[in-house]
Amino acid sequence: MIIEQPAMWLRWLYPRATWRMDKKEKAVYLTFDDGPIPEATPFILKTLAEFNIHATFFMVGDNVRKHPELYKQIVEAGHQVGNHTFNHWGGFKHSTKAYSANVEKANELIKSHLFRPPHGWMRWEQYFWIGRKYRIVMWDLVTRDYSKWMTADDVVNNVKRYARNGSIITFHDSLKSIDKLHYALPEALRWLKAEGYEFKTFE
Repeated sequence: MIIEQPAMWLRWLYPRATWRMDKKEKAVYLTFDDGPIPEATPFILKTLAEFNIHATFFMVGDNVRKHPELYKQIVEAGHQVGNHTFNHWGGFKHSTKAYSANVEKANELIKSHLFRPPHGWMRWEQYFWIGRKYRIVMWDLVTRDYSKWMTADDVVNNVKRYARNGSIITFHDSLKSIDKLHYALPEALRWLKAEGYEFKTFE
């Protein structure tokens, strides 16, 4: 289950994962999942550059393999990178051994200390083992830009409604989201800046 803000019980399920940053700091942390792909990543990079904002890209290893030039552009632009498995695997469908191997295969290309599980789920044993090496970063606000039931205005309104101090905001670097992001991403960034939020990345 993925909703705009995760339920408290879900946060309790993975207590050592990072769900939200400092509640006292007027800052948000932009993240983009599932890329890089040529149909979406260049627009996202261009928009972030126009607003002088850095974000964190949780990338699928196989997409990095297919599009190494986009990975290079993300890194050279000063953005942070994170691991999102090699094949966008859901943890419940795979053994801990296979899942961990898939994460490590991705990291041979991505080279990051950050990890986010696809769909926000994994077996507790996977969470335990992966958490020994990686900082597991979840989210405080998922924009639902991937949903066919959401319009671009809905995506912007989700940001306006749920953004708060320390929010980790999740967009998607994907075919499902890019049509909406052409409008929603710059509008959301404009609103967040007007509200006085600083944009940060993870340590």
